Amino acid sequence: MNSRTALQNLRLQRRKTQDELDRFIPNRSAMDFGYALYMLTEEARKKGSGKPDIVRSSSSEAYVKRLAEALKQNRTRILAFKNNPSTSYGDGDVMFQHETGSPQQSRPIKKMRHISQTPDLKLDAPHILDNYYMNLLDWGHNNVVAIALNHQIYLWDASNGCVSEFVTVNHEEGPVSSVSWAPDGRRIAVGLANSHVQLWDYQVQTKINTLRGGHQHGTQVNALGWNNHILTTGGVDAKIINNDVRVREHIVEYYRGHRLEVCGLKWSSSGKQLASGGNDNLLFIWDTSMASSSSRTPWLYRLQDHTSAVKALAWCPFQRNLLASGGGRSDRCIKFWNTQTGACLNSINTGSPVCTLQWNKHERELLSTHGLIDNQLILWKYPSMTKMAELYGHSSSVLYTAVSPNRYTVASAAGDETLQFWNVFGCPKVSKPVSKVKPEPFPHITRIR
Repeated sequence: MNSRTALQNLRLQRRKTQDELDRFIPNRSAMDFGYALYMLTEEARKKGSGKPDIVRSSSSEAYVKRLAEALKQNRTRILAFKNNPSTSYGDGDVMFQHETGSPQQSRPIKKMRHISQTPDLKLDAPHILDNYYMNLLDWGHNNVVAIALNHQIYLWDASNGCVSEFVTVNHEEGPVSSVSWAPDGRRIAVGLANSHVQLWDYQVQTKINTLRGGHQHGTQVNALGWNNHILTTGGVDAKIINNDVRVREHIVEYYRGHRLEVCGLKWSSSGKQLASGGNDNLLFIWDTSMASSSSRTPWLYRLQDHTSAVKALAWCPFQRNLLASGGGRSDRCIKFWNTQTGACLNSINTGSPVCTLQWNKHERELLSTHGLIDNQLILWKYPSMTKMAELYGHSSSVLYTAVSPNRYTVASAAGDETLQFWNVFGCPKVSKPVSKVKPEPFPHITRIR
């Protein structure tokens, strides 16, 4: 009885031990069968198969030894039960790459984005002025495009496609030389040829103020730039003026440095630096902190690398203190600046005058528009500055551009009297509809748990 009990206990113990064991199944996709064959036949090669030894030179012996080391790579197992990360081994001029794992487990390759070679939409823009120094197009945060056509401003609502006439100025004031939406998408600034700047309320369709007395009488206002409640204006008189639109005495500061007309103004996203370009081939970087300091010069940097008028300006959205600028007819270059040090980081000769610049907020890309021979739009990969696409649709210099609020679509206007829309920065991601949650009964009753 006792011996039977001991035997049963032994069987139970063995069965329990076997239940805790597991089988090791090799992963065929992670195995190198060439290496396995080499390892299995290595001993047979060492012992020989009765054939006379082959006489090898010293260089052949060294090659065989090095090849064996490369194949072994400190591996001792023939079977593989899981994938190992890829490993590179380098030695002098020879590089061996060992790749393990199945192709399906490699990193997915990002698909190339399709860029249409034709505009998605083309609208007529009759009587638009063909003037390199003006800025006659802007796209507000309210998804409404404003375009100045001589003495009139028209609006195109991108949400419904409606076109409406918004402002008409008289011949003593006009023509309109610049337009710019305020950040709130409600107010729009209108620069005029008589040195005045009008502020209009889009929602109630009325003029709310006229900024006058800053620029020399009879000189047009070419450029506008918003920085919260500060509206900066640049004119043919070479003056740059900061205007506080909240108060009656609106002029709060002058920036003096340009010798000829100002044609480009852009505030950085931080609102601390202002870039200005002019027909004197100069690019200035102004810093708001220097206004109250005792600096010898009112500007932070005075950059004179361009050899033609500087109108195209664009602050990089993904790298602080990075500014791109473009030169006109005799310059034809895009230059990149570190505005913290004033250093020119790179310069690319595009072969044609640079009219405008727009950064892609979703990818590291830059769009430039050009004039003269081809009148094209060029999409560049940054920082390599390789061309990704060239878009042809205008028959004259592409002087004006604006970007949609979602930063995917670019609107371009030219002296050929057309307004064209390009889906050049990609397509917005379609969000999945959120499932509706059923309302809980008696939601006003406070629950204990």
